[in-house]
Amino acid sequence: QVQLVESGGGLAQPGGSLTLSCEASGITLNRWSVRWLRQYPGEKREEVSCISTSVGSVYYEDDVNGRFTVSRDNAKGTVLLQMNNLKPEDTAVYYCAAVRSCHNTELIYVGQGTQVTVSS
Repeated sequence: QVQLVESGGGLAQPGGSLTLSCEASGITLNRWSVRWLRQYPGEKREEVSCISTSVGSVYYEDDVNGRFTVSRDNAKGTVLLQMNNLKPEDTAVYYCAAVRSCHNTELIYVGQGTQVTVSS
């Protein structure tokens, strides 16, 4: 059984930082492209970032470009989302998903999400 688990969410102040981690069981995450998404209450999930497999290409949604950094910890087999200069509008549930390609919108495996709240 494949399971993705996000961790690292919580409360941060505006301008602060959080690092989310995506860990998988049942698959080797290093062999998958990984997409980070977020969901606001009552809205659809939207893409935040994506990191491809071997070449490590990364993509960011405009609102987070320059503030968020996606990376892999290959030794641990995890994918990280470093979020800096957080804004209240970053408050959402964040999900990681294993995808075949960052150019493919289909989410193959999706975690349960972790809440990020940015507030003073």
